[in-house]
Amino acid sequence: MRNHLLQTFITIALLCLIGWLLVIGRSLIVPLIIALILWYIANSLSNLLRQAPKIGSFLPKPLTMILALLLMLYLLTLVFAMLSSNLQDLAGDAPEYQQRLDRLFASISTELQLKNPIALSDLVPNFSLTQAISTGAALITSLAGSGSLVFIYLLFMIMEAATFDKKLEALFESKEKFALALAIRREIAHRMRHYLGIKTAVSLATGLLTYLLLTVVGLPYAPLFGFIAYLLNYIPTIGSLISVVFPALLSLVYFENISNFMIISLGLGSIQFVLGNVIEPRLMGNSLNISPLVIMISLTLWGAIWGVLGMVLCIPLVVLAMIICAQFPTSRPIAILLSANGDVGEPIKLQS
Repeated sequence: MRNHLLQTFITIALLCLIGWLLVIGRSLIVPLIIALILWYIANSLSNLLRQAPKIGSFLPKPLTMILALLLMLYLLTLVFAMLSSNLQDLAGDAPEYQQRLDRLFASISTELQLKNPIALSDLVPNFSLTQAISTGAALITSLAGSGSLVFIYLLFMIMEAATFDKKLEALFESKEKFALALAIRREIAHRMRHYLGIKTAVSLATGLLTYLLLTVVGLPYAPLFGFIAYLLNYIPTIGSLISVVFPALLSLVYFENISNFMIISLGLGSIQFVLGNVIEPRLMGNSLNISPLVIMISLTLWGAIWGVLGMVLCIPLVVLAMIICAQFPTSRPIAILLSANGDVGEPIKLQS
């Protein structure tokens, strides 16, 4: 009994220590995570280039990796330029939009004959449009500032990739354990490719449709809101809500009629509902099998630790934990609790 209590205490203390290290090491860990994501994308692009018809088989791996990195750098430069330009223009117009929003709420209070006029701060406490834009600009600046560290991480990952399997093999006492580790890694890679592939396709469709709708209606900063919709679609539940609220609020103060606000609100809401609740679940199938409660807890936890990046990564991290925990008898109950229906499949078995 005493040994069991001691083991429980050590486990809790270890989890608290890991959480503390994740928080205080955020400035170093977040660039590492971004570099890992970029390495995965670069490696995938490199493999696609090598599979290109006719010329793909003649392209060496180093050349395709360089081409993939150059393509990613070009696209990232375009995205940062677009975001910086749109945020700068929006920051200049923010005070005027804030005043229009305040007048709108005052007008609504007058028409409803309210004794205490309502304000935006009553609905969203401590909200300031200028401050929200400044926060977005600060996030873009911080990401650009950590670009050198991300590049260093990425460079060393590319250099170490060729010897990683040899190092991994040296960690295990027997070939059977090494083979099991490779099988688990393949399962993780398969599930991650399935999730990220579908999620990226749905996110691109969401961002493109958002951009097209806002452009047709005539709302400014359509490219910015399209990119925000694309990015926030990776954040479960609250991401789609936020990507609808901000364009709808801007349409309230930009247009002089309520019809465009209704078109944007209903249009963006329909896009999010159809893609997020009809098309995406059909494409995903039962591959995730994560409890909705676990998703919300993970969203809150990783958002508190790593901010927006933690919210984006919350589902992949849960999938990773489920796959690993399901392979061992002692940790299998954890995987069952994380799942939606308790079915986590059989542990991976090596073929003799």
